[in-house]
Amino acid sequence: MQFIIKAYDGAGMLDRRMAVRPRHLEGMEKLGGHVVCAGGLLDEAGKMKGSVLVMDFENRAELDQYLANEPYVQEKVWEKIEVERLNVVIAKGEKYR
Repeated sequence: MQFIIKAYDGAGMLDRRMAVRPRHLEGMEKLGGHVVCAGGLLDEAGKMKGSVLVMDFENRAELDQYLANEPYVQEKVWEKIEVERLNVVIAKGEKYR
């Protein structure tokens, strides 16, 4: 199952985001194939204001477990998180699975 996650930072969280970012990126690397793609949402000035992740898990419970351990969640960087199911058809120009 693929999911798209849109997570928005709380007001004034850029410094905290940048401090937590190494732990977040380390966690992303450990997730390996669960990460279809991921990146930062940018404001008009080009500064990060949130994240978009396309993730692949067996079920929603696995996704929820990831979110419970996500450093941006634990450190309260992300204030609002939206999750929707997604059907990834093409990734990096290739048919997905």
